Amino acid sequence: MSGAGPWAGDSPRRSSVIFDPRWTADAARAAGPPLLFGLRLWASVCLALYVAFWLELDNAFWAGTSAAVVCQPRLGASLRKGWFRMIGTVVGAVAIVVLTACFPQDRGTFMVSLALWGAACALVATLLRNFAAYSASLAGYTAAIVASDQLGATGGLNGQAFLLAVTRASEICIGIVCAGVVLAGTDLGGARRRLAALFAAISAEITGRFTGTLLLAGPDMPETQPVRRELIRRVTALDPVIDEAIGESSRLRYHSPVLQMAVDGWFAALAAWRTVAVHLAGLPHEEARRDAESVLRTLPQELRAAPVQGEPTRWIADPTRLRQMCEAAVRALIALPAGTPSLRLLADHTAEALAGISHALNGLALLVGDPARPLPRQRRLLLRVPDWLPSLVNAGRAFVTIGAAELFWIITAWPSGAEAIAFAAIVVILFSPRADQAGTDAMSFMIGIGLAAAFAAIIEFAVLPGLETFAAFSIAIGLVLVPAGALSAQPWQRAMFTAIAGIGFCRLLAPANPMSYDTQEFYNSALAVVAGVGTAALAFRLVPPLSPAFRTRRLLALTLRDLQRLAVGPIPRTPDDWEGRMYGRLSVLPDAAEPLQRSQLVAALSVGIEIIQLRQITRRLGLEPELDVALKAMARGDSAIATARLPQLDEALASRPGAAALRARASILAMSEALTQHAAYFDAGAPG
Repeated sequence: MSGAGPWAGDSPRRSSVIFDPRWTADAARAAGPPLLFGLRLWASVCLALYVAFWLELDNAFWAGTSAAVVCQPRLGASLRKGWFRMIGTVVGAVAIVVLTACFPQDRGTFMVSLALWGAACALVATLLRNFAAYSASLAGYTAAIVASDQLGATGGLNGQAFLLAVTRASEICIGIVCAGVVLAGTDLGGARRRLAALFAAISAEITGRFTGTLLLAGPDMPETQPVRRELIRRVTALDPVIDEAIGESSRLRYHSPVLQMAVDGWFAALAAWRTVAVHLAGLPHEEARRDAESVLRTLPQELRAAPVQGEPTRWIADPTRLRQMCEAAVRALIALPAGTPSLRLLADHTAEALAGISHALNGLALLVGDPARPLPRQRRLLLRVPDWLPSLVNAGRAFVTIGAAELFWIITAWPSGAEAIAFAAIVVILFSPRADQAGTDAMSFMIGIGLAAAFAAIIEFAVLPGLETFAAFSIAIGLVLVPAGALSAQPWQRAMFTAIAGIGFCRLLAPANPMSYDTQEFYNSALAVVAGVGTAALAFRLVPPLSPAFRTRRLLALTLRDLQRLAVGPIPRTPDDWEGRMYGRLSVLPDAAEPLQRSQLVAALSVGIEIIQLRQITRRLGLEPELDVALKAMARGDSAIATARLPQLDEALASRPGAAALRARASILAMSEALTQHAAYFDAGAPG
């Protein structure tokens, strides 16, 4: 009976799976980078604490906390975050000194001003992106931290705002520098290479699939809308990787507009691709194939044979030559003789797509350090505000949360209330830019803070009293920091483990020289931290972020309103103004947006570009009144009348010789196709 059990036949197989050396090797490789990050984080905290102890700073734990917060799994992200943390710290310190000087004897006005400052920082943090947003958040809660120090337990300003601000800023900067030293000495970085590979892959795929649309024009042309939607998602996901690469290289930081132009170039190429695909799908098969072949003959073979998947090493090897090919093809397409508006449309929008790809290749050449690449013309980067409402909601939530924590402290006279105010401000400002994930991350962060309090109590009261040297102290805190840091580098429950490894453990342990073992002080402080974080987490539940569906509808409504104003109003200063606004909205479109909604936004981008071009041409030809009739109908939300009026303008243009008139007729054709395809969207309403 020994071999007749139900698991008898499975035992050898199960054992071989459990002890498979390949599985063990894969697990070791997967665990290696997170564990290495945990060790770097621990070393950064220990170095920061050692320096702070050596300098005999009052609250050395802020140096260790800052070192832990700045540490990121990648070198570029850590350096970039450290730089912006310094900026935010200085701005916040200056702000609290100014507020204290303005209201030295008026506690109520000071409290309201502090809440307003936190709200303003939450608003700016939502408008900015990546580590610039983190800098704005830090400016808000640095002021709250210094305010809690000078308010103390009684609630009156102690007049030491300047000294406290300088001290806290110094402690934080020590932590930032120590983390940077450890990370730079143990990590060579690789964000630039990763970004170059992503640039090459996306550029090659857009080019290959776009030319594939031309090659397969006719009955066999595949549906490309899902592919474009996925490519838009991949382009918008590059933003943090670009920030990491900029953090590793001062040269990239100086030429950062080139990278922004590359991203805008991809958006322009995708918009032009949509216009070409829609037009070819609406043509008779023979005409579509004939016009597509005329365009393809102007393209070099290297562009027609671009890879649509795999590693495009050829694009990384010589991006300058490929960029020159794109630019030559653009010139050839613009000069291509076209006898019909259909062919003119295909030639012009193919040129727009390749011009966008050339901007992306310019960025790729910068990343690979191509010495043959001429320095591009720099342009000024403008702040793009796709929608003010999410920022205003976050600002209102921050003001109410900080104000409620202040009011509770004043009413209850809780000795640790000032610290609760500081941590309520930290969480409500820090998580505001995270949109859909803000509430979930705040709850996970609160759980992590609770666990950090438990770990800090164990280390402080059960482990540290028996230790005497700094080396032993470092090993003791490493028991928490190394595993927590390694787990924070994983995608699962990242906010919770970041709370433990970052601000939670070091702040609650509050290491000092000499160490204090006052249990009442520890538990009062821990309760204040947990209460402040819990208040902010509750605020995200009571005032939740705008839903993805609502944000998507607002972005579409704002775009339609801007398009209707463009139809009846003056031309923007440059087409870049319109395109930049639309690219900003494409970049913040929620992942949950429906494919039709993404297509509508890209169609609105294309229609706006055509309106600008038509206005410029018809003004020169004296036909602007005929165009205004169609555009006013579109502005009223009547695309049927607009598409009926556009052929009349087309007839007037047909009688005018010259390339400008034919190009205007091509714009009319592209605009009419977009209005017909998305009539329900363009007829959604007239401007208020």
